[in-house]
Amino acid sequence: MSPNRQKKQHQVSELQQTILKAKKSFIFVGFFSLFINLLQLTSPLYMLQLYDRVMASRSESTLVLLTLLIVALFATMAILEMVRSRVLVRVGNKMDNLLSDRVFESIFQLANKMPGKASSLPLNDLTQIRQFMTGNGLFAFFDTPWMFIYILVLFLFHPLFGYFSIFAGCVLVVFAIMNERTTKDKLAEANKLSRDSTVFVDASLRNAEVIHAMGMQNNIKKIWQKKYYGFLNAQMIASDNAGFWSNLTKSMRMLFQSLMLGLGGYLAIKAELTPGMMIAGSIIMGRALAPLDLMISTWKGFSNARTSYERLDGLLEEFAKKEKPMELPAPRGEILLESVMVVPPNAKQPSLKGISFQVDSGDIVGIIGPSAAGKSSLARAILGLWPLASGKVRLDKSDISQWDKELLGQYIGYLPQDIELFEGTISENICRFSEVNAQKVVEAAQIAGVHEMILRLPDGYDTLIGAGGATLSGGQRQRVGFARALYNNPVLVVLDEPNSNLDDVGEAALVEAIKILKSRGTTVILITHRPSILQVTNKLAFIQQGVLQLFGNTNEVLQKLQQQVAPQQQSAPKAQQNTAPQVVSLSKPTGVTA
Repeated sequence: MSPNRQKKQHQVSELQQTILKAKKSFIFVGFFSLFINLLQLTSPLYMLQLYDRVMASRSESTLVLLTLLIVALFATMAILEMVRSRVLVRVGNKMDNLLSDRVFESIFQLANKMPGKASSLPLNDLTQIRQFMTGNGLFAFFDTPWMFIYILVLFLFHPLFGYFSIFAGCVLVVFAIMNERTTKDKLAEANKLSRDSTVFVDASLRNAEVIHAMGMQNNIKKIWQKKYYGFLNAQMIASDNAGFWSNLTKSMRMLFQSLMLGLGGYLAIKAELTPGMMIAGSIIMGRALAPLDLMISTWKGFSNARTSYERLDGLLEEFAKKEKPMELPAPRGEILLESVMVVPPNAKQPSLKGISFQVDSGDIVGIIGPSAAGKSSLARAILGLWPLASGKVRLDKSDISQWDKELLGQYIGYLPQDIELFEGTISENICRFSEVNAQKVVEAAQIAGVHEMILRLPDGYDTLIGAGGATLSGGQRQRVGFARALYNNPVLVVLDEPNSNLDDVGEAALVEAIKILKSRGTTVILITHRPSILQVTNKLAFIQQGVLQLFGNTNEVLQKLQQQVAPQQQSAPKAQQNTAPQVVSLSKPTGVTA
């Protein structure tokens, strides 16, 4: 266990603090539960008076008076129970309102830290907790402490009634403990497998085209079935165990009530209590054991809520709420990397090893190197998306982690390799789902060279696109994503393979857009494998195996790269040398490509 986690165990967690904010409401509910449980004595005491007083005296007026009184008391109890329920509903909603934003933010932090493991399931965990807090299961926990009221009344009837009710209660408590022990592990396993199967299906759906195209559906289904049927099997065992103890508890409670009647009959024969006490004692003991019965029957819901609580508590502790940093002046786009080392999520080896260089405001910097050299890792490090194993990334001399990400995002443009557009209109996607500023949207689209393409769509900028931009081609998505990166004139633009899906026309538009950014003094980080686009850069970095090999003026770096491969060109067969003009290969810098 990490020292931070051990330290946090001695502190009140954020989730606990949120629940403690409703402390007064829970005390209020507990206070209401006291009076509700007192009023639960209305029915057995009515039976007691009916058998011992009304039947003996045959007084109609007494019967009418008692009946009116019991109607008033039951009405009061109904009002108290409705108020108690409404209070818990509002407590659950308040907790949801306080935590939903934090959970949402934590999910995205998890997605940045551990891509592929994040999902919307923590929001389901929050819903699970809220639903349990507003359900009948929680009432059992509020009602159980007041069992002593009923036991005290039973002792007043006769000591044997009291002792027998204690014995019955102890038996049901043992059943509750056995229910917990026999279902806890299997329920936890079922919950884990259920989450795993859901995450797997969600990930598979995002790659549905590949699955269908290459006939992988049956193979994917087999993997899902293994997870899903494992979940069903674990849940079946847990449900069988829970059902066994729940039904046994219910049967034993009914048996104990009948035995209480038998005991009451015996004591009535001995003239140690009245027939009314015999009937009332059975009803009161049934009411005393009811919370335990309800607790066991709803234990599965409690166990699921507890598991959700533990997962949610762990998530919020891992991504603790940070104080909002002081707002810094608008950045100019100057970047400084100081011995940056990055270890990608779920990896053991660093993808960047001691990278250091400086980018001045307005520089257009190309990042080249072979595949898996660490170029995309560098982009994520510059943007502060991945935590650094060591070193610093500074924007205008301030550590990138010191910036408020929401404020900084207004000055940043980012085009990742995998373009993700969101369900909505094209204009909403370009303006990043802020309030649509038509002038800025059109300006960004024009610079990106996508304005005319958008106008040719059925509804222009108001064209609705599906989740992920499914209605657009790969090139169209990339160009709309480029326009999104340029929205609101950012001071720093990071482009990761921006021309991977572009044709010649699209690449020409990309080059022109970068020239416009250069004229505006915008800092651009350009990751590419295509040498044709390097004409717009003034600086070039060559990375290989996570190490910065060369950095400097673009022409100087390209010249050094050419000098490095020249000996290999001379030693190659003449036929190979004469096949075509030779240029430096960006995917394999140690060789030559035609």
